[in-house]
Amino acid sequence: MKKWFMRQYWRLQQSQTLISMAFWCTTLTLLIWPYVKWRFVADERTFGIPMTYWGLASIAVGVLISVLAIGYIYDQFLALWKEQRTVDTERNPFGTYALIPPNVVIIGLLNRLLRDSTEDESVIETCDWIDEWLAWCGSQEIWARSQKFWDAEFPSKVPNLFFLPDDAVEKARSVELDD
Repeated sequence: MKKWFMRQYWRLQQSQTLISMAFWCTTLTLLIWPYVKWRFVADERTFGIPMTYWGLASIAVGVLISVLAIGYIYDQFLALWKEQRTVDTERNPFGTYALIPPNVVIIGLLNRLLRDSTEDESVIETCDWIDEWLAWCGSQEIWARSQKFWDAEFPSKVPNLFFLPDDAVEKARSVELDD
């Protein structure tokens, strides 16, 4: 039920952008129109369209361009939110030094393929370092949580993964999780 409400709230937020832009255009156009309508003679026509409509449309387009220009300037030059995103990323261990468990598996498999495909010492040295990083990631609580979930949900338990230390899988099974 909570997920359903969150989805509806998200939909409202997504449509809010378009709806608010329409409200900006109509509200400001109708507020500005009394001050400039004397410039557009209602009896005259251009391309068969009364000048009143040309005036209203030009104000609406002007408002739309102004709002979009202010947004662009804010985003490109004021950019107050960029520093916040940097701080969020720096504080997120999975954006800086840790790996989520599915990525541990993917990187472990890719590291093994790379190691087996070359005899270059610098590549092997890098693969050794990645093995150490993967061993560290496999010793963290998030790995134990994921592994316990996989053990419970899949018909076969997580095997001894060749890219982790020999006892990593068993150690993860023995971790006591406080929920």
